[in-house]
Amino acid sequence: MKVIRFVLGKVILGLDCVFSPSGVKRDPAKQTEIDAETAKYSLYQFEACPFCVKVRRTIKRQSLNIELRDAKHNEEHRAALLAGGGRIKVPCLRIDNENGETQWMYESADIMSFLESKYP
Repeated sequence: MKVIRFVLGKVILGLDCVFSPSGVKRDPAKQTEIDAETAKYSLYQFEACPFCVKVRRTIKRQSLNIELRDAKHNEEHRAALLAGGGRIKVPCLRIDNENGETQWMYESADIMSFLESKYP
């Protein structure tokens, strides 16, 4: 099973690299504003997870500057995901709100919908 996952993971990453979307072109001032806003976001993910790939493609398509955190190979990120979100499930978007609260958003469809509606 591990061999199949490894091979499929490499195929998914290869296809993602070949068919990578181009990002949105924005006014530099607007892009700077969006970059400052998205600096409060972190995406906990596994590199070859197909749902994580979908979210990363949305991030790239929307030209968003969101920190990617590897929860599979980085024990610090994995522990933070478990402590904050309550479970090790990816993708998970961490949103540090203005009021100091942290929101943990699971499910790739919810994350993509959130990003696409906030940054059209």
